[in-house]
Amino acid sequence: MADTNKSDTPNIDDVQKTLEKQIAELRKEITKINRSISARGAEMLDDASEQASEFYDTAATRASRTAQQLRSQAHAVSEVARENPGTTTAVVGAIGLLGFLAGFAIGQSTNDTSRRWY
Repeated sequence: MADTNKSDTPNIDDVQKTLEKQIAELRKEITKINRSISARGAEMLDDASEQASEFYDTAATRASRTAQQLRSQAHAVSEVARENPGTTTAVVGAIGLLGFLAGFAIGQSTNDTSRRWY
């Protein structure tokens, strides 16, 4: 009877060898997965770097064009102001007066207490 129990139960050395083999296979799989993740991360980093570079180039080009356009418009305005100094003074004065009146009106409308100035 003791012989049948020995043949039914697997040898401890065989179980240990099987487990060690499975562990070795799992380690190989983990190494493959890590390499794959590392390669994919490098690809994503390269893609992100390339996209950022393209975005920067596009933004720099647009900013340069916008600055050039603003310079040309400012030059045109300054030429008109030089040719018509009286008109320029009147326009600037009118804008200042309108700004003062708008500020005064807003200040009076937001004041909660009724004040008399006498």
